[in-house]
Amino acid sequence: MDPSFIWSELVPALNKGLIVSLLLIVPSACIGLLLGILVGFSRTFGPPWLSRAASAYATIFRGTPLLVQLFMLYFGLPGIGIYLTPYVAAVAGFSLCSGAYHSEYIRGALLSIKSGQIRAAESLGFSRVKTMVHIILPQAMRRALPGVGNELIYLIKYSSLAYIITCIELTGEGKILAAQTFRYTEVFLIVGCYYLLLVSLASVGLRKLEDMLRVPGFGKG
Repeated sequence: MDPSFIWSELVPALNKGLIVSLLLIVPSACIGLLLGILVGFSRTFGPPWLSRAASAYATIFRGTPLLVQLFMLYFGLPGIGIYLTPYVAAVAGFSLCSGAYHSEYIRGALLSIKSGQIRAAESLGFSRVKTMVHIILPQAMRRALPGVGNELIYLIKYSSLAYIITCIELTGEGKILAAQTFRYTEVFLIVGCYYLLLVSLASVGLRKLEDMLRVPGFGKG
Protein backbone atom coordinates (compact mmCIF):
# COMPACT_ATOMS: atom_id res chain seq x y z
CA MET A 1 0.00 0.00 0.00
CA ASP A 2 1.51 3.29 -1.17
CA PRO A 3 -0.04 6.26 0.71
CA SER A 4 1.22 8.79 -1.82
CA PHE A 5 -0.47 6.91 -4.68
CA ILE A 6 -3.71 6.55 -2.71
CA TRP A 7 -4.04 10.21 -1.75
CA SER A 8 -2.58 11.86 -4.86
CA GLU A 9 -4.09 9.69 -7.61
CA LEU A 10 -6.59 7.12 -6.35
CA VAL A 11 -8.82 9.17 -4.05
CA PRO A 12 -9.28 12.12 -6.48
CA ALA A 13 -10.21 9.70 -9.30
CA LEU A 14 -12.63 7.76 -7.10
CA ASN A 15 -14.20 10.97 -5.77
CA LYS A 16 -14.96 11.96 -9.37
CA GLY A 17 -16.51 8.55 -9.94
CA LEU A 18 -18.43 8.80 -6.67
CA ILE A 19 -20.24 11.91 -7.91
CA VAL A 20 -21.37 10.04 -11.03
CA SER A 21 -22.47 7.07 -8.90
CA LEU A 22 -24.60 9.36 -6.73
CA LEU A 23 -26.08 10.96 -9.85
CA LEU A 24 -27.06 7.43 -10.92
CA ILE A 25 -28.33 6.18 -7.57
CA VAL A 26 -30.49 9.11 -6.41
CA PRO A 27 -32.74 9.52 -9.49
CA SER A 28 -32.89 5.75 -10.04
CA ALA A 29 -34.01 5.21 -6.44
CA CYS A 30 -36.71 7.89 -6.67
CA ILE A 31 -38.04 6.83 -10.07
CA GLY A 32 -37.86 3.15 -9.13
CA LEU A 33 -39.83 3.69 -5.92
CA LEU A 34 -42.52 5.73 -7.68
CA LEU A 35 -42.75 3.12 -10.42
CA GLY A 36 -42.91 0.35 -7.82
CA ILE A 37 -45.82 2.06 -6.03
CA LEU A 38 -47.76 2.48 -9.27
CA VAL A 39 -47.10 -1.08 -10.41
CA GLY A 40 -47.80 -2.50 -6.95
CA PHE A 41 -51.16 -0.74 -6.79
CA SER A 42 -51.96 -1.83 -10.35
CA ARG A 43 -51.20 -5.46 -9.54
CA THR A 44 -53.30 -5.37 -6.37
CA PHE A 45 -56.26 -3.10 -7.11
CA GLY A 46 -56.17 -2.53 -10.87
CA PRO A 47 -58.60 -3.95 -13.42
CA PRO A 48 -57.67 -7.38 -14.82
CA TRP A 49 -55.97 -6.08 -17.97
CA LEU A 50 -53.85 -3.57 -16.00
CA SER A 51 -53.01 -6.11 -13.32
CA ARG A 52 -51.83 -8.60 -15.95
CA ALA A 53 -49.73 -5.95 -17.72
CA ALA A 54 -48.13 -4.86 -14.42
CA SER A 55 -47.44 -8.48 -13.47
CA ALA A 56 -45.84 -9.09 -16.87
CA TYR A 57 -43.56 -6.07 -16.38
CA ALA A 58 -42.51 -7.28 -12.92
CA THR A 59 -41.91 -10.81 -14.21
CA ILE A 60 -39.72 -9.63 -17.09
CA PHE A 61 -37.54 -7.25 -15.11
CA ARG A 62 -37.23 -9.52 -12.06
CA GLY A 63 -36.58 -12.58 -14.21
CA THR A 64 -33.81 -11.26 -16.45
CA PRO A 65 -30.30 -10.14 -15.41
CA LEU A 66 -29.80 -6.42 -14.97
CA LEU A 67 -26.73 -6.58 -17.19
CA VAL A 68 -28.83 -7.96 -20.05
CA GLN A 69 -31.35 -5.15 -19.53
CA LEU A 70 -28.58 -2.54 -19.73
CA PHE A 71 -27.21 -4.11 -22.90
CA MET A 72 -30.68 -4.05 -24.48
CA LEU A 73 -31.20 -0.39 -23.58
CA TYR A 74 -27.79 0.82 -24.71
CA PHE A 75 -26.79 -1.56 -27.51
CA GLY A 76 -30.16 -3.02 -28.54
CA LEU A 77 -32.42 0.02 -28.89
CA PRO A 78 -30.23 1.67 -31.59
CA GLY A 79 -31.29 -1.24 -33.80
CA ILE A 80 -34.80 0.25 -33.88
CA GLY A 81 -33.63 3.85 -34.10
CA ILE A 82 -33.63 4.76 -30.38
CA TYR A 83 -30.32 6.11 -29.09
CA LEU A 84 -29.69 6.68 -25.38
CA THR A 85 -26.64 8.21 -23.77
CA PRO A 86 -24.78 5.93 -21.34
CA TYR A 87 -26.11 7.89 -18.37
CA VAL A 88 -29.74 7.82 -19.51
CA ALA A 89 -29.53 4.12 -20.37
CA ALA A 90 -28.07 3.34 -16.94
CA VAL A 91 -30.70 5.35 -15.05
CA ALA A 92 -33.48 3.80 -17.15
CA GLY A 93 -32.17 0.29 -16.54
CA PHE A 94 -31.70 0.76 -12.81
CA SER A 95 -35.12 2.44 -12.44
CA LEU A 96 -37.01 -0.26 -14.36
CA CYS A 97 -35.29 -3.10 -12.52
CA SER A 98 -35.64 -1.44 -9.12
CA GLY A 99 -39.29 -0.60 -9.79
CA ALA A 100 -40.08 -4.25 -10.50
CA TYR A 101 -38.67 -5.34 -7.14
CA HIS A 102 -40.30 -2.44 -5.31
CA SER A 103 -43.65 -3.44 -6.78
CA GLU A 104 -43.37 -6.84 -5.11
CA TYR A 105 -42.66 -5.30 -1.70
CA ILE A 106 -45.53 -2.83 -2.14
CA ARG A 107 -47.90 -5.55 -3.32
CA GLY A 108 -47.11 -7.70 -0.30
CA ALA A 109 -47.64 -4.74 2.03
CA LEU A 110 -50.97 -3.87 0.38
CA LEU A 111 -52.21 -7.45 0.67
CA SER A 112 -51.36 -7.44 4.39
CA ILE A 113 -53.86 -4.63 5.05
CA LYS A 114 -57.34 -5.89 5.84
CA SER A 115 -59.97 -5.12 3.21
CA GLY A 116 -62.34 -3.99 5.98
CA GLN A 117 -60.44 -0.73 6.17
CA ILE A 118 -61.34 0.06 2.57
CA ARG A 119 -65.02 -0.67 3.20
CA ALA A 120 -64.95 1.41 6.39
CA ALA A 121 -63.40 4.36 4.55
CA GLU A 122 -65.96 4.13 1.76
CA SER A 123 -68.78 4.04 4.31
CA LEU A 124 -67.43 7.31 5.73
CA GLY A 125 -67.61 8.95 2.32
CA PHE A 126 -63.99 8.61 1.19
CA SER A 127 -63.49 8.24 -2.54
CA ARG A 128 -61.44 5.32 -3.84
CA VAL A 129 -58.47 7.58 -4.54
CA LYS A 130 -58.57 9.27 -1.11
CA THR A 131 -58.88 5.88 0.57
CA MET A 132 -55.75 4.65 -1.16
CA VAL A 133 -53.72 7.83 -0.68
CA HIS A 134 -54.65 8.70 2.91
CA ILE A 135 -55.38 5.32 4.51
CA ILE A 136 -53.91 2.39 2.60
CA LEU A 137 -50.67 3.82 1.17
CA PRO A 138 -49.24 5.19 4.48
CA GLN A 139 -49.73 1.82 6.17
CA ALA A 140 -48.36 -0.09 3.18
CA MET A 141 -45.24 2.08 2.92
CA ARG A 142 -44.52 1.59 6.61
CA ARG A 143 -44.77 -2.17 6.23
CA ALA A 144 -42.83 -2.23 2.95
CA LEU A 145 -40.01 -0.01 4.22
CA PRO A 146 -37.60 -2.84 5.19
CA GLY A 147 -37.89 -4.40 1.73
CA VAL A 148 -37.71 -1.04 0.00
CA GLY A 149 -34.60 -0.17 2.01
CA ASN A 150 -33.03 -3.47 1.07
CA GLU A 151 -33.62 -2.72 -2.60
CA LEU A 152 -31.95 0.69 -2.15
CA ILE A 153 -28.86 -1.05 -0.78
CA TYR A 154 -28.89 -3.42 -3.76
CA LEU A 155 -29.16 -0.40 -6.07
CA ILE A 156 -26.07 1.17 -4.52
CA LYS A 157 -24.09 -1.98 -5.23
CA TYR A 158 -25.37 -2.81 -8.70
CA SER A 159 -24.85 0.76 -9.84
CA SER A 160 -21.30 -0.52 -10.37
CA LEU A 161 -22.54 -2.18 -13.59
CA ALA A 162 -22.94 1.20 -15.30
CA TYR A 163 -19.33 1.22 -16.48
CA ILE A 164 -20.14 -1.81 -18.67
CA ILE A 165 -22.11 0.53 -20.95
CA THR A 166 -19.37 3.21 -20.74
CA CYS A 167 -20.96 5.30 -17.98
CA ILE A 168 -17.80 5.77 -15.94
CA GLU A 169 -18.76 5.87 -12.27
CA LEU A 170 -16.94 4.73 -9.12
CA THR A 171 -16.07 1.23 -10.30
CA GLY A 172 -15.27 2.47 -13.80
CA GLU A 173 -12.80 5.06 -12.50
CA GLY A 174 -11.18 2.37 -10.36
CA LYS A 175 -10.92 -0.05 -13.28
CA ILE A 176 -9.32 2.57 -15.53
CA LEU A 177 -6.75 3.55 -12.90
CA ALA A 178 -5.99 -0.09 -12.03
CA ALA A 179 -5.40 -0.91 -15.69
CA GLN A 180 -3.01 2.04 -16.00
CA THR A 181 -1.02 1.38 -12.83
CA PHE A 182 -1.51 -2.40 -12.32
CA ARG A 183 -2.29 -1.68 -8.63
CA TYR A 184 -5.43 -3.80 -8.61
CA THR A 185 -5.28 -4.73 -4.92
CA GLU A 186 -5.02 -1.17 -3.67
CA VAL A 187 -7.53 0.25 -6.12
CA PHE A 188 -10.34 -2.24 -5.60
CA LEU A 189 -9.78 -2.43 -1.86
CA ILE A 190 -10.43 1.31 -1.64
CA VAL A 191 -13.35 1.03 -4.12
CA GLY A 192 -14.87 -1.59 -1.81
CA CYS A 193 -14.47 0.78 1.13
CA TYR A 194 -16.36 3.49 -0.78
CA TYR A 195 -19.29 1.15 -1.40
CA LEU A 196 -19.20 -0.08 2.19
CA LEU A 197 -19.41 3.54 3.39
CA LEU A 198 -22.34 4.29 1.07
CA VAL A 199 -24.25 1.19 2.19
CA SER A 200 -23.54 1.94 5.86
CA LEU A 201 -24.82 5.50 5.54
CA ALA A 202 -27.94 4.28 3.74
CA SER A 203 -28.54 1.64 6.42
CA VAL A 204 -28.27 4.21 9.21
CA GLY A 205 -30.65 6.56 7.39
CA LEU A 206 -33.17 3.77 6.80
CA ARG A 207 -33.11 2.73 10.46
CA LYS A 208 -33.77 6.33 11.51
CA LEU A 209 -36.62 6.55 9.00
CA GLU A 210 -38.15 3.34 10.38
CA ASP A 211 -37.95 4.80 13.89
CA MET A 212 -39.64 8.00 12.72
CA LEU A 213 -42.49 6.11 11.04
CA ARG A 214 -43.00 3.54 13.79
CA VAL A 215 -46.43 3.71 15.43
CA PRO A 216 -46.18 3.54 19.26
CA GLY A 217 -47.54 0.27 20.57
CA PHE A 218 -46.97 -1.63 17.31
CA GLY A 219 -43.92 -3.57 16.21
CA LYS A 220 -40.52 -3.47 17.83
CA GLY A 221 -40.37 -1.53 21.09
